[in-house]
Formats: sequence, structure tokens, C-alpha cells
Amino acid sequence: MTPMSVQFTELGFEPNFIDYVSAWDQQRAIHASVVAGTATNTVLLLEHAAVYTAGKRTEEHERPFDGTPVVNVDRGGKLTWHGPGQLVMYPIVHLADVRGIRAYVHALEDIIIEVLAHYGVDGLRVEGRAGIWLLADEKGPDRKIAAIGIRVHEGVTMHGIAINVNNSLAPYAQIIACGIQDAGTTTLQAETGLAVTPKDMAPLVQAATARILAPLVTDIQVSATTPEAAVTEGVLS
Repeated sequence: MTPMSVQFTELGFEPNFIDYVSAWDQQRAIHASVVAGTATNTVLLLEHAAVYTAGKRTEEHERPFDGTPVVNVDRGGKLTWHGPGQLVMYPIVHLADVRGIRAYVHALEDIIIEVLAHYGVDGLRVEGRAGIWLLADEKGPDRKIAAIGIRVHEGVTMHGIAINVNNSLAPYAQIIACGIQDAGTTTLQAETGLAVTPKDMAPLVQAATARILAPLVTDIQVSATTPEAAVTEGVLS
């Protein structure tokens, strides 16, 4: 347990990829418990089985060109892909200031930037574009290395971040990722050649999250007699 009383839970990494809908169901169950004060702030770390998800702002022409099914979700943002080789983090935390959504998003950006810097990668914010980016250079045009999509309901967050670690970039060829047509997508491995996996990166993300989110999160004191049934360790079936 960290000083801000957050439960970090690894749901599953390769080869135990997590089905998106199952993880979303678990997010919603934990969210309800955090809102009710019967579970502490929780952060899920995982690697999804391959899936496309569409946020509220997704337009029809941005969906997969080959008719691949898409899961419609209640986060902000547009269409994206999740799958093997991508580290996903879902913070389900009670914000101290429910109006401080921009500060929360800024904190998520800082977490990603700090973790990428550990591997020698300069991740940047780009005005008007969500997520974290690498600017155009000899390797290519502006390219996205991490996505952010959140929802805040009753002061408690859902969804979160996805960092491209060593995933295939082929799924992005089938969509207009995040509605952006004039930029590309990349991974940590493509940029550095390092043999890093999402599980390798997870401790760095956890440490940065515990420190950077601490000022923004309300501590939840769960009674010792109240079971935290919604917080589950291990792999979803």
C-alpha cells in the first residue's frame, strides 16, 4: 500500500492477456465501490487481448476499414486499439477536486513522460492532440506513443492510459487512430530497439503514479470490517 492508500493490482500480462469487456466490467464494479467508500483507490495494470475501442467522439468513417468489431465505451476521445505489447493502466481514484480534470489529465501525461524518459525517449504534449507524442525527425513524422482516455463520474476516475511498448503497429493501419490523419503511431521498441515488455515497464509506471497522483487524490479509509470485494488480485477468466 502506498502513502496515498492506493491498491495497485496487476490483472494480467503476456501470456494472460485480459479481455477488454471483462476488464471494463471489473472497472465498473470497483468504481461503484470506491464511490460508496467500501473500496480504496485502485489502479489496474494489464495487457489486453487485441481489441478496438471507440470513445464518445468517434465518427463512423473512423471505424476499421475491414469491418472489424469495435467495443463502444464511455470514455472521452475517439477510436483506438489495445492489445499485446501495450501497457494499460486504469486508475480508479477519488479526485480531491472534482473540477480538477485537466490537472488529472496533466498528471497522467507526466507519468507517461517520466517513464519514457527512463528509456531515453522524449515524450511530449502536442497542443490540440491527446496523448503523448514524439515530434517529426529523421525516423518519421509526428507519431503517437501513448494514448489517454478517461471518464470521471461522481468524482471517481475510470479508464486511463495505454503506452505502446513492443506491440505491432499493423492494427493502426486499419483505422484513423484517435481521429488524427496527419501523424503516425510508434512504440518504445521501434524508437529504441530495447527488448522491453509491458510487465517490465509496470513497476516504473506504478512508482510514478503513486508519487504524481498523490496530491490529486482523496484518501479513502475503508473500515476494517468492510470487505473490499470489488478489488481482486490475479487474472480475469
